[in-house]
Amino acid sequence: MADTPTKMPMVPLRGLVVFPDMALHFDIGRPSSMAAVEHCLMEGETVFLTAQKDAQEENPDFGDVHPVGTVARVKQVLKLPGDSMRVLVEGIERGRLVAMDDTQSYLTAEVEVESEEVTRPSDLIRQEAYVRNIATLFERYVILGGRVPAETLFAISEIESPGRFADTIAANVVTEVDEKQQVLNCISPLERLETVMRLLSREIERLEIDKEIAQSVRQQLDRSQREYFLREQIKAIQQQLGEADENGDDAEQLRARIEAAPLPDEARETALKELRRMDKISPSSPEYDVVRTYLENILDLPWGEYTEDNLDLANARQVLDSEHTGLKKVKDRIIEFLAVRKLKSDSRGPILCLAGPPGVGKTSIARSVAHALGKEFARMSLGGVRDEAEIRGHRRTYIGAIPGRIVTSIQRAGKMNPVFLLDEIDKMASDFRGDPASAMLEVLDPEINSTFRDHYLDIPFDLSGVMFITTANDVSAIPAPLHDRMEIIELDSYTDVEKLAIAREHLLGKQEKEHGIAPGIVEIGDDVIMDIIHHYTAESGVRSLERELAAVMRKAAARIVEKGEEKIVVTRSGLRDFLGAPKSTEKNQLQQDTVGVVNGLAWTAVGGTTLCVEVSVMPGKGNLELTGQLGDVMKESAKTAISVVRGMSEQLAFPPDMNEKTDLHIHVPEGAIPKDGPSAGVTMVTAVASALTKRPVRHDIAMTGEITLTGRVLKIGGIKEKALAALRAGIHTVLLPRENRSDLEELPESVRDQIEFVFVDSAQDVLERALVPEEAAA
Repeated sequence: MADTPTKMPMVPLRGLVVFPDMALHFDIGRPSSMAAVEHCLMEGETVFLTAQKDAQEENPDFGDVHPVGTVARVKQVLKLPGDSMRVLVEGIERGRLVAMDDTQSYLTAEVEVESEEVTRPSDLIRQEAYVRNIATLFERYVILGGRVPAETLFAISEIESPGRFADTIAANVVTEVDEKQQVLNCISPLERLETVMRLLSREIERLEIDKEIAQSVRQQLDRSQREYFLREQIKAIQQQLGEADENGDDAEQLRARIEAAPLPDEARETALKELRRMDKISPSSPEYDVVRTYLENILDLPWGEYTEDNLDLANARQVLDSEHTGLKKVKDRIIEFLAVRKLKSDSRGPILCLAGPPGVGKTSIARSVAHALGKEFARMSLGGVRDEAEIRGHRRTYIGAIPGRIVTSIQRAGKMNPVFLLDEIDKMASDFRGDPASAMLEVLDPEINSTFRDHYLDIPFDLSGVMFITTANDVSAIPAPLHDRMEIIELDSYTDVEKLAIAREHLLGKQEKEHGIAPGIVEIGDDVIMDIIHHYTAESGVRSLERELAAVMRKAAARIVEKGEEKIVVTRSGLRDFLGAPKSTEKNQLQQDTVGVVNGLAWTAVGGTTLCVEVSVMPGKGNLELTGQLGDVMKESAKTAISVVRGMSEQLAFPPDMNEKTDLHIHVPEGAIPKDGPSAGVTMVTAVASALTKRPVRHDIAMTGEITLTGRVLKIGGIKEKALAALRAGIHTVLLPRENRSDLEELPESVRDQIEFVFVDSAQDVLERALVPEEAAA
């Protein structure tokens, strides 16, 4: 029977039910709850504790809590770190919530205290029967493994009140909050006992099922099967619950994918074999995930999925021309490939190697090829790759094995015939982990790459439909067997005219877009761009040019935002305000004809450059000193040059024994940079002859060519790069070996018009053109 409502502080509980006559610890963190507890502790008042229906609710209202709760006394409060506290309460009696008030710093509730109903005489026998049955069930519960402390067993045996007996059993046996609330809702002791007996019976049934499962599993175990304990237990639980075997479904899904995929015979047979092995492995075993991952890697490959090539030559030409300026040889080769593919659809993909200095567009032309053909694009950077497993993958015997990057790149591309760029193929190296260049042989050989085997997959994979394009700065660094499998296409350095066209057609628009500047706001004339090319960059490509144009756009963007300028015109005289002082130092260092100093021309992996050779003569015993970090080939060229000059002593009019009484010091400036190669031979001959005869060398010429011991001048390479280097240095006369005359056809007309090429056959020809005549020297 309910009494008159009493007003008291209220604390909603999350996931917790407190019964009367029981002490319980719990933590609280809400400010309102802590304020209510502190008030009760200080004023000695009782608090109403009731469980929330939804534990996630932060600010519960009347309808968010259970109406029946417990009136309790706060016994102890302990402050915890992090603005929370631990509370010890003692339940007193049941109460029913009538109303709530949240206008204070804590919740208050009007509570009707529910006095425990007195059992009618006619129900006493039934009540005693419930108590005996619950006691028997509780003993059974403890025997089956219910975790009940010994002091709790003793306390329960001493309880005489049937209602309190039911509450204590429920508090120690029932685990679900909703089920505990059912017991708390029962005001009548008889109804409470009936509810507790029903819940206790269900808990015992659960324990019996657990015991039955454990016994069933234990009977199947022997010494060799202990590792399968967890799997068997899961199976037994699923049998009791009537649930399907998820692992079986997983295996069936993989089987369906294998049957649906157009796998080659060997791949299908291998996949089915691994699937049968997976069925016999415990899902908890690490080997299970290894096999499953292997099957998924096989099925994720685009077996039989090909992109239809766009064989429209006019479209391909238009795409290539719109995205790149120049590069005629590359574009012609792509058009030839399309023409052959159109005539013979089953022709194998070519292996092209785009070789040239940095910044000339090797990587971007590969993307344009994919765009022109309508193919997917895949890229793999080989710079610094030392591990063969990067190419072929790891064998599955290794922990954490994965497929090689060739296979994974094709997985990501999603097609069997993408355009595949192998970037920086000349930068691969080898060490104790293997030689990746050797592993690339199978990838790039059109005769055998149709059966490429990745170490991880260990099944044939057809790469014959892939169009491989490689890039390199230095072709000589590519191993000969790998070089033999590729068609080399040289991308020469850009001329100033080509750089201007690239800047105007591609770079300016790109930088305007990246810096948020509308077209036409920043005006840069062709003369300004040429000044940037000449005085702020010294390169074969256009990377530095693009960086300088980006710097101009950044300065322009700052002026537009800070000063509100609507139009910015960059002039030659004002270029310093945008880019600072000129940065390019590549110019003719010789301002006048000098004895023993000659302008040479050299080719490097980053393009052509001028190379000054200096020779000093001093009294001595015929010793030779070579400095400037010269390679072996260049050192041999220096010795050959001295022998050639010594053999010409009569023609050059210096005493034959002069070399025996003179020490020579040959130096190539910028000593921190390694230098090698035979093409400085004629330069060293000229420098040595000038130093011995005291005849100055013309400062307005440059030369290149290999020299033989008999004085013949041999053919060399890199003519275009060397010619452009001479132009950048302001030199307009270049001595070349006569055998290189045919190479001039590859030079743009704008370069040929600015340089006078003098062809020589012998050291005598070189000295006649390079040394200042004796009359003029005198």
